[in-house]
Amino acid sequence: MISKFLSKLKSILFKSAVSTKAPLKKEKKPTKSSKSSKTKAKTVKSKKNIETLITLPGVGAKSAKALYDAGFKTKEAVITADEKDLLAISGVGINLVKKLKKLK
Repeated sequence: MISKFLSKLKSILFKSAVSTKAPLKKEKKPTKSSKSSKTKAKTVKSKKNIETLITLPGVGAKSAKALYDAGFKTKEAVITADEKDLLAISGVGINLVKKLKKLK
């Protein structure tokens, strides 16, 4: 008799405990439009700087990106840079450095 009572009591308690739980809230995923305007402006500026570096003789898209990532943001910075600094950049070889030094 006591075991029946306990089993009924358990079933009543567990049913009510489960039903009183609040449903989980769904998390919102960030959308592309939620990017800040500073980030967009920064990427546009970096693309423009890379495009200007491509206009240098012997500089392609990959080497322009490597130069930009290394801190050479303008044509003048690349042209006036030390040869050792340019050669330390991955993707920049001796032939490119020679072409750039002719521009001085």
